Parts: sequence; structure tokens; C-alpha cells
Amino acid sequence: MEHLFTKYHFDGQRSDEEILLVLHRHWFDILSQFFIIFVMLVLFFGSYGLTAFFYGSFDDQSLRPLFAFMRNLFFIFTWITFFIIWIDYYFDVWIVTDQRIVNIEQNGLFARETSELRLEKIQDVATDVRGLIPTFLNYGNIEVQTAAEQEKFIFKNIPDPYAVKDLIMKLQKKFEHTEDVEFTEMLSKKIHHDGDEA
Repeated sequence: MEHLFTKYHFDGQRSDEEILLVLHRHWFDILSQFFIIFVMLVLFFGSYGLTAFFYGSFDDQSLRPLFAFMRNLFFIFTWITFFIIWIDYYFDVWIVTDQRIVNIEQNGLFARETSELRLEKIQDVATDVRGLIPTFLNYGNIEVQTAAEQEKFIFKNIPDPYAVKDLIMKLQKKFEHTEDVEFTEMLSKKIHHDGDEA
């Protein structure tokens, strides 16, 4: 896993920081959002038959340009909706490194919000998989609990949340162990130094 994401880089990445996971929302999440696009396309193509059925007598007269304009406007709206859903899916990213978790969230077309959580601030990690389809396809939310005054750090609808949770917990415990060892070494050096001075 350590070598899978060597080609990735993000703004603010430190020189000694290694990317371990790059996560997007599960494919079923965007598929369920695309259902509205499917409905809109059915309405768009169905409008040709409905127009001919209800307004056949006006097909070659003054209302024909109006119907064509309305269809084109509706198609443009459908395309924009598709584009917004895709952009929101593609640019919502959670990055897990050996030092922190980075959340890059796309809000609409022109706004992006980036937040981060250092591993030492993690207190607890919980998974939330609800429903038949999420259970069957193995996707759901991960809630990372930090200090009491901070809000939860949430991974939304990501694939294989249990494996991601295990990785984050291992990283957090490894970080805690490293801190404990460094503190013990520092304390030992200080005791020896004070003893030498005495």
C-alpha cells in the first residue's frame, strides 16, 4: 500500500510526508445521484412523442420554435446538473498520510474547502454503515472523533470503511508509541544530564 500513491501530490504536502490512501465516495453514491439525470433524459426524449401527440396540429406552425427552445433549455439544464454532480464527486477527496488526514471538499463549481486533522489529535474512530445496499456493497461513513471542542471529522460514503478505520487506528497507535518512545528517551537524557551535573 505504501507505494500505490507515490505519483500523487497535494498542495501543502510536506517533503517527509507519505500518502497512504486517496479516497473518493463510493461509485454507487454518484450512480444514485445520476438517477435524476436519467429521469431528466427520459423526460427530454419523451417530450418529442408528447409534443407530437398533444400538439400535432401545431407541429409546423408558430409553436414549433417555442417547443424546440424549451427542449434545448431543458437539455442544457440537464447537462449542467450532470456536470455539477460529477465535479462534486470527483473533487471531494480524503487523503490519509503517515502524519495526518486531509479533507478536500468541493462546494459547487467555484468553492473548495480544505481541512486537516493530525494523527495525534484522534481520540476515536467509528464506522457507520446503514442500509441493505451499503452493507452489501461495503461502503459507509467514518467518523473520526477529536478533542471535545472540535467537530467530528467525517468521511462520507467511502468504500471499505472498516479497512480504512483499521488503518487510521494503526497509524494513530503507531504515532502514540513513537511519541512515548521519544518522551522516554528525552526524559532519560535529561536525568543522565542532571546526574552528570550533580
